Amino acid sequence: MKKMLSGMALVLCSFSTLFAQKYTADWSSLNKRGIPAWFNEAKFGIFIHWGVYAVPSFAVVGPGGYSEWYWYNLDGTKEGSHAKVRAFHDQQYGRDVPYQQLEKQFTASLFDPAQWADVFKRSGARYVVLTSKHHEGYCLWDNKQADASWGRPWNAVTGTPKRDLLGDLTAAVRKAGLRMGYYYSLYEWFNPLYTSDKQRYVKEVMMPQFKDLVTRYKPSVIFSDGEWEMSDTAWHSKELLAWLYNESPVKDEVAVDDRWGSNTRGKNNGATYLTSEYGSGMQPGVVWEESQGIGQSYGYNRMETADDYKKSNDLLLLLTDIVSRGGNLLLDIGPTADGRIPVIMQQRLLDMGAWLKVNGEAIYETKAWKETRQWSGGKRPAVKEASYMSGYNIATMVQPSAEHAHIEMFFTTGKDALYCIVPRFEQQLRIRNYTAPKNATCSILGCSKSIKGQQEGKDFVISLSGLRPGDVSPQLFVVKIK
Repeated sequence: MKKMLSGMALVLCSFSTLFAQKYTADWSSLNKRGIPAWFNEAKFGIFIHWGVYAVPSFAVVGPGGYSEWYWYNLDGTKEGSHAKVRAFHDQQYGRDVPYQQLEKQFTASLFDPAQWADVFKRSGARYVVLTSKHHEGYCLWDNKQADASWGRPWNAVTGTPKRDLLGDLTAAVRKAGLRMGYYYSLYEWFNPLYTSDKQRYVKEVMMPQFKDLVTRYKPSVIFSDGEWEMSDTAWHSKELLAWLYNESPVKDEVAVDDRWGSNTRGKNNGATYLTSEYGSGMQPGVVWEESQGIGQSYGYNRMETADDYKKSNDLLLLLTDIVSRGGNLLLDIGPTADGRIPVIMQQRLLDMGAWLKVNGEAIYETKAWKETRQWSGGKRPAVKEASYMSGYNIATMVQPSAEHAHIEMFFTTGKDALYCIVPRFEQQLRIRNYTAPKNATCSILGCSKSIKGQQEGKDFVISLSGLRPGDVSPQLFVVKIK
């Protein structure tokens, strides 16, 4: 292995030196580039966590119970879920079986990229983001740096699947008319070069690997991650982004997240969009994206039951709430090791697509209004902006309660219209402190029945008393004021 690494180093050191000399930048110059407009207009994307961790597909169920962290929970920590993961591993695979051997069971033998792309298209999503490489270092495309640094086949083409999983899905997604992007982990938990010499790893593995991914597959999105162990300077992130924004084949199209160093998350939003993860998200004024799984894990977790999965209506509320505050939802699925999207996940996505087919104009290409939501009277529940594991649950906030106020409607605006997204049917909608334009018309998306609104002092009141059961959804419908 030392010979392989030293041989690779001779070639890559010269590349790294030239790269660093040519691309020097600071955040002030990078921030001038901005985020491509398409990203904030798309509103809804599909996240896919798929790798060797799909073989055990095990995590302790609960907040932060991420099955893609299986290897780290097995060998990298003695805290938290380690004992349960170790007990599961020893029982299922044997005490002496290392994680790397599980790759033999990562077959992707039933993987049908066209079927995946069809589900994504029908879900109403506008872009897809696949884990090209998670923290385990296993690449879903044929990458030489992965195999050389690990001293073993550690990608999907030279490994067990014998297939360019990333390339095949990319082709299918683009054929379906969606944009394709990639999650990319900067660091790798147990990569021999990373653990022995982080700077050599950055220069000889991470930088050329990243460039290989971008130049070969031309992503519309890059979701960087695993940045927290070093600063952006140590990761050479500014040089990478300067190359990406100035010379790469996707320099004008690509949208990039904020995870490029221990000092970057939540900052530099002129060059990168902000991210939150099972969080409460951000307020209007910045470009941001919330990611969550349909369950409590990103990777497939066999320990989750139907009760651990969000209901379709709750997912639509999640999307509505995020879009009303100017953000995007990146909703995650976790395929199985043989390449299937679990049916319960497919059904949730198709339910969302059916709703978006009727109501999508209140979501896509919209902006936050002056008010993102309207509360009922009473004490509002405390909501703290948090980017990670906040316990924020929008589904509970729309439920009437004697103890606290509830959200009566959400607002978005676009195409010379105000959209009121209503969580439950009422005979009358009152938009407080709103004066409608003269000759404004009111309608319900997907409903042929006419409705009218009128000004009552400072409020605009819309009567729905003429509607009958079945005219609108009893759970989530859209009133358009044009």
